[in-house]
Amino acid sequence: MMIFLFTFSFIGYNFANGETAHYPKKKPRVMTGLEVLLQNPDQLKGKRVGLITNPTGITSDYQHALDAMLEKGIQVTQVFGPEHGVRGTEQAGELPGTLIDPKTGLPLVNLYGKQPADMVPLFKDVDVLVFDIQDVGTRFYTYIYTMAYAMEAAAIADKPFIVLDRPNPIGGVKVEGPVLEEEYSSFVGLFPIPQRHGMTVGELAKLFNEEFFPKAGKKKAELQVVKVKGWVRHQMFEETGLPWVLPSPNMPTPDTAKVYPGTGLIEATNLSEGRGTTRPFELIGAPYIEGWKLAEELNKAGLPGVSFREAYFTPTFSKYQNTAVGGIQVYVEEPDKFDPILTGLTIIEKTKKLYPDKFAWRESKEPYWMDKLTGTDRVRKQIDQGLSAKEIVRGWSQELKEFLALRKKYLLYPSRGIPR
Repeated sequence: MMIFLFTFSFIGYNFANGETAHYPKKKPRVMTGLEVLLQNPDQLKGKRVGLITNPTGITSDYQHALDAMLEKGIQVTQVFGPEHGVRGTEQAGELPGTLIDPKTGLPLVNLYGKQPADMVPLFKDVDVLVFDIQDVGTRFYTYIYTMAYAMEAAAIADKPFIVLDRPNPIGGVKVEGPVLEEEYSSFVGLFPIPQRHGMTVGELAKLFNEEFFPKAGKKKAELQVVKVKGWVRHQMFEETGLPWVLPSPNMPTPDTAKVYPGTGLIEATNLSEGRGTTRPFELIGAPYIEGWKLAEELNKAGLPGVSFREAYFTPTFSKYQNTAVGGIQVYVEEPDKFDPILTGLTIIEKTKKLYPDKFAWRESKEPYWMDKLTGTDRVRKQIDQGLSAKEIVRGWSQELKEFLALRKKYLLYPSRGIPR
């Protein structure tokens, strides 16, 4: 302990003058749409702003968008929140209430669970809607559908809609997983995009507005995207220099976001996806699993960029609350090679083969949660038929090619080279 204290003092203390040393903060390499807007706030001058945000709407020096916008003289009159609420306090599926912000006195209004028609009257006393929320790059993460519904409501109400863009934290190059089939549309997948879409919220907003709204006979929003500065598509969140804020209670780190497109599928089974632990979606298990057996099978599978260790944990809530379970922990070693969806499906495949009488899907009848998350019943049925995860993944190569061609004209950022 004495050595530790001395080392700490040596690092943090200036012996020359007896004062604590202060180290300059490293400047972020990327500037978010929020910070770009704050450099030129006059475009919102004299307008009543409805801000759609949550705790992730911050500047690089940790100031929340609401405070920063008010400080710049932007007249924010209402604040709206997605799933988990404006303050991020609710667990998945819980309906946050409408509160009065004790700091600003503004109403914090819940949009989660509301359809566009429900939102229209909520927007009547604002002149423009501004959206600033960090997404995690996975189709079944619901914030992009709160954005879509709010865009649709803004179009009905003739209100402009501004998206303050942020980087895709798992990169904007890779596109993986099945493309959603129309009959499986839900709030965990509204539109025909892949499970890992490789787009920012601003790019998705343009895609929704130009492609999917007209096809559904919906009015297009008067949309503006305030672009990120300095981001290149291959960059993951750690390369941006930006601070990470939990987008939701079970998305604690950028590591969680990397595995989530695949291990999020564990929600559709009777395995714990690690909710109720400090490593959700990285810890996977069930009381019937022998961790060493599953870890051995997964490591023998030779999946790219990832390894597994046997793990044991006791969830404090959600599946198997207060029950010790066995399983594995997922370690992403090479993010550029890692395929999260192949990994998630392989975990399901190996578990089902090891424990055929104990493994089960979350529901016993249609619609299965697995079908909603994958956007098709193909994947579940193929697993039940005994196909390997690698065979299943090869089956959606053509639909991914078609999506890549569709999304190309809506991309706002370069893949390599000098950021625009």
